[in-house]
Amino acid sequence: MSKKIRIDKLLAHMGLGTRSEIKKAVKFGKVTLAGKVIKDSGIIVDQDTSEVAFEGVPVIYRDVVYFMLNKPRGVISATEDGRERTVIDLLESQDRLREPFPVGRLDKDTVGLLLLTNDGQLAHELLSPRKHVAKTYEAIVQGNVGETDKEQFSIGVTLDDGYVTLPAVLEIIGQEEREDGTFSSISLTIMEGKFHQVKRMFEAVGKTVVYLKRVSMGPLALDESLPEGSYRELTLEEVELLRAHKRK
Repeated sequence: MSKKIRIDKLLAHMGLGTRSEIKKAVKFGKVTLAGKVIKDSGIIVDQDTSEVAFEGVPVIYRDVVYFMLNKPRGVISATEDGRERTVIDLLESQDRLREPFPVGRLDKDTVGLLLLTNDGQLAHELLSPRKHVAKTYEAIVQGNVGETDKEQFSIGVTLDDGYVTLPAVLEIIGQEEREDGTFSSISLTIMEGKFHQVKRMFEAVGKTVVYLKRVSMGPLALDESLPEGSYRELTLEEVELLRAHKRK
């Protein structure tokens, strides 16, 4: 289906300036349509098929956006907050124009993979309790995590409010003895997303999570080359993986 839009609105939506700034850019010949300079900023174009360029650079219109963020500590998973810095504050101004929001939440002190998008349907599918989307975390836990814990996690853990979690996969990566006790490095895959769930699961077996990082959500894995606090657009392959997962 063809989607028509004014060329100044298209360029403004893509973060290339305000409508008045775009109008001036058109006046000075900085905008082309199908390779030809235009002088009318009100020209109607097809957002999917028209060949628009701004200062010689092709403009690809995006109705939906998908960003992978490596969330740092000290930032909350929200779109706005009067006191705290949010994950949206980490985005460049042009990347906020399509009003992306975090898919799910990571605690303020938890780091790692967070998907930001304005695709509400996809977000709903990934967060739906009925879908049991796998989420994998790496953590450092104060305490000796052993085979008994693995077995307990594999059948479900009773949390402090009486809720019994779905079976989870706990892997022990290594252990380290420090002056203040034993610390275990682990990987944990859960199929749900209760409030502070990973921390509460370990508290239920007498241990404390001191570092927590999400490394995957469904088919999407954290790009380990992304420094904490940085983000990038998903590749077309990653978007297709998410859409295929949604259709299951």
